[in-house]
Amino acid sequence: MQRNRPPSPQTVKVLLALAAEPARWRYGYDLVTEVHLKSGSLYPILVRLADRGLLETSWEPSVGSRPPRHLYRLTGAGRDFVAALIAARHDRSAAHTRRRLSEA
Repeated sequence: MQRNRPPSPQTVKVLLALAAEPARWRYGYDLVTEVHLKSGSLYPILVRLADRGLLETSWEPSVGSRPPRHLYRLTGAGRDFVAALIAARHDRSAAHTRRRLSEA
């Protein structure tokens, strides 16, 4: 059963980082340094997003002595989800601004 609660702030950070270049494959360490989350927080988020169909995953082959890396990028559904998330945040921000202006 899927929950219908809003994504956590950490999940939003990951989604927005991936949405900056949605066609680009990203690996975990790259995301860790960008969103400033520890790997113990980031990887469960990536697994949940992939399980929900918002991310696609792939393995990058090893190069020289570097082991293979797990890669992630948004699916079409993931891009739609982020667009809806951004639109909802914009709508809430605009409503908040209108409310503050009407109180002045």
